[in-house]
Amino acid sequence: MALEVLEALDSARTQWYHVTAIVIAGMGFFTDAYDLFCISTVSKLLGRLYYFDPSTNKPGKLPPNLNNAVTGVALVGTLTGQLVFGWLGDKLGRKKVYGITLILMVVCAICSGLSMGSSAKSVFGTLCFFRFWLGFGIGGDYPLSATIMSEYANKRTRGAFIAAVFAMQGVGIIFAGMVSMLFSAIFKSYYDAPTFSSNPILSTQPEGDLLWRLVLMVGAIPAMLTYYWRMKMPETGRYTAIVEGNAKQAAADMARVLDIEIIAEQDKLADFKAANDYSLWSQEFFNRHGRHLIGTMSCWFLLDIAFYSQNLTQKDIFPAMGLIDKDVDMNAIGEVLQTSRAMFIIALFGTFPGYWFTVFFIEKIGRYKIQLVGFFMMSFFMFVIGVKYEYLKDENKNLFALLYGLTFFFANFGPNSTTFVLPAELFPTRVRSTCHALSAAAGKAGAMVGAFGIQYYTLDGSPKKIKRTMMILAVTNMIGFFCSFLVTETKGRSLEEISGEDGRESDITATPNDRVLETHHESRTEKM
Repeated sequence: MALEVLEALDSARTQWYHVTAIVIAGMGFFTDAYDLFCISTVSKLLGRLYYFDPSTNKPGKLPPNLNNAVTGVALVGTLTGQLVFGWLGDKLGRKKVYGITLILMVVCAICSGLSMGSSAKSVFGTLCFFRFWLGFGIGGDYPLSATIMSEYANKRTRGAFIAAVFAMQGVGIIFAGMVSMLFSAIFKSYYDAPTFSSNPILSTQPEGDLLWRLVLMVGAIPAMLTYYWRMKMPETGRYTAIVEGNAKQAAADMARVLDIEIIAEQDKLADFKAANDYSLWSQEFFNRHGRHLIGTMSCWFLLDIAFYSQNLTQKDIFPAMGLIDKDVDMNAIGEVLQTSRAMFIIALFGTFPGYWFTVFFIEKIGRYKIQLVGFFMMSFFMFVIGVKYEYLKDENKNLFALLYGLTFFFANFGPNSTTFVLPAELFPTRVRSTCHALSAAAGKAGAMVGAFGIQYYTLDGSPKKIKRTMMILAVTNMIGFFCSFLVTETKGRSLEEISGEDGRESDITATPNDRVLETHHESRTEKM
């Protein structure tokens, strides 16, 4: 019962249009990662600038609740945006709401850097306001980019293409460290100052106020560059045909994109509708896809607790690893330089390779195995760090850096990539964006646990607390390992076969009653 336009998409040779789609969708994730993680490079600078108390004999530090708000409010916005835009992507179409996310990211990235006020309270109030809406736009990019890429790709390379879009997150994290490092190096060369221990007052350069604003505003540039091309992309053929019911338009759009001739088969759409006439909240959906939705949501939730805890607490762990000096031995801009340099090094050698290992091996190894191995190795390395934290911190900083980098490598050559890929493949076209949004929102709920819970707990940099946190995260990852058994392998199959939209029951979508009937039929056949 497959439509020719869908078969054409599944069997299409990889061509230039697939590459441009990866770049266009991937630049959204590049921007997402930059905007979410650049705040970690300047959060300590904000404390020095706005919350210095001479009586403490220590550099200024953001109050715990404010620190959590500044670094975590974008995650709250992201969760909200995922749910709203994911639902709109299924109701209005992927393309119609795709550009709105970019506009929000551009405007709010600029406004975040322009946060004004006569007091620290007003500056941080406007900063948190715009970072919430920045996150709201970022949230829409998750379900829309994943869904668009999965619906454009052929079945042989679909996983690699979706993973390549997500891998741009790694490039964005590297870019966040690089931009902060470059700007702080330039500022430091023009506005150098004594260390805090030498002169607590002069160690905080007032020009640092411009530095953090520039770092945040740079996030608007890549989003602006891709807006035009994103608007030129046609609606996906699967949405146009299956959801809108316009096989002729779908065939015309995809024929132009793939540069082949495709026959419209309007009469077959009634069969597609009949095979998928159940809602997201129905018992039928739960029987067919409920286990997978629970699996994708739980795995992403557990993964992001660990992943965002690692990223957001880097600035506290870097001194223990010997990657940056003690805060009293640096001036304000020098601290930004060292923090961003450490973030750049970890991202380049630990984070970045893992993403691209997934791109290259996901179609050979499969999503399922990569996710299981990733969760297990993350748990192992975090457990070792937790058990041997004092030894690693005091006596073997190189081994500490290696183990910490390996947790990032196996996060990205593991569940951080596969939790993004699987929800874009497992569910029917008419609810694919919503189901991906639900899974991603569960992930951001986990990220908020990391930002507001784990980061708050480790804010004072206490070795005992960091050690205990690593042990907790190791257990979290092991639970994620077992939750991975709720999902299934999808490589090499068409989206319609996986979801059962073409009317064929596969081992993925068959309901319990279907399996019982099939088993009964097979046993009767054998007896005959």
